[in-house]
Amino acid sequence: MLRIFFIFHVFILSLLSANTLQNAIDNAPEGSILKLSAGIYKGNILINKPITIIGIEDGVIIDGEGKGTVITTKGSYITLKNLKIIGSGDRHENLDSAITMQEGKQCEISNCVIEDCLFGIDAQMINNSIISNNKITSKDLDLGLRGDGLRLWYSNDNIIKNNSLIKSRDMVIWYSHGNEIVENYGEYCRYSLHFMYAGKNIIKNNHYKFNSVGIFFMYSKDSIAIGNVVKSSLGATGMGIGLKDVSNFTLQDNTVIYCAQGMYIDRSPFEPDTKNWITGNKFLYNAEALHFHSLSENNVIKNNTIMGNIEDIVNDSRGSKTNENEIVGNYWDNYVGFDRNGDNIGDTTHRVYQYADQLWIYNPDVKFFYGSPVISLLNFLAKLAPFTKPLFLLEDEKPKVRIEG
Repeated sequence: MLRIFFIFHVFILSLLSANTLQNAIDNAPEGSILKLSAGIYKGNILINKPITIIGIEDGVIIDGEGKGTVITTKGSYITLKNLKIIGSGDRHENLDSAITMQEGKQCEISNCVIEDCLFGIDAQMINNSIISNNKITSKDLDLGLRGDGLRLWYSNDNIIKNNSLIKSRDMVIWYSHGNEIVENYGEYCRYSLHFMYAGKNIIKNNHYKFNSVGIFFMYSKDSIAIGNVVKSSLGATGMGIGLKDVSNFTLQDNTVIYCAQGMYIDRSPFEPDTKNWITGNKFLYNAEALHFHSLSENNVIKNNTIMGNIEDIVNDSRGSKTNENEIVGNYWDNYVGFDRNGDNIGDTTHRVYQYADQLWIYNPDVKFFYGSPVISLLNFLAKLAPFTKPLFLLEDEKPKVRIEG
């Protein structure tokens, strides 16, 4: 099979209105490689054929001039590399983006820098593709008015790797299955990573800090999150990892540190006769390590390190059954038992209670005083001589005495 490559070099471009890049795309045969030299190229271009566009040196800029979407691709086998894409429009109802990809497979967007674009990369019904090594920043707007840095919509079996989202809004994975989200970085966004109706995804070795929420899963199942680090989620309700109506999840070897809520669990697992496995994670120096909302039972919470948190367990729903979860073999820094035989298993169980005097459980306004001497004293007195019988939350029958590894 003979493949024809159309190579287009631009060294000096002075007439942006002529949109030389669009003309080159329109005239290129399928399978062409367009190699761009440094310069400013007019945006609002459409690519609807298998083609590759590569910046061969720094300074290749595609400018949308503040109108619409800068690059729109329709179809399969389209590749964009080494480009700087700027200046989309600012209309949310139009999803003005740096790059909108529609109805394709085996596409690639890599090593691109996206700035001053409302939405970053918007992938709609894109499968078996790669989005990697891109740096994405939204427009300079308030957090809620920015667009999403990266969106997958009905897009399956893609690799999303080593992308950086800074001062964007969300990375969204909705109605999308079988994707690998690996080694990405997010900072000063809202949701670093938000899933809804998405299953069988792998979320591995991502790093998120200074966002409102680290990773949130909603109405999803059959996914694995491993080796992720969520640090310093912002605000009084800043959340590390959230589970809302999810089933058959594995969360393993993740680190959640310096957040208001380490892990938030709401009606999870959701489907009958399923479990979630929360194992080997580190919940460190959060206001709340594990926060249970509504009825959440049949989680397996095992071999985690729970250390330095103001509250290890919070249950904000009266009558829910936190004790119906399988909780065993965790390290609790406030465990007060002994290990006489040296097997690193406490001689007595670790039981967690909720005291009626802990007013902040049901009154969020009191959380403002977290860590103050007055609240610490009240907490101590409540445990020393409670006025009412405390509510039993859960029991770890084999608590670890020392941190392993």
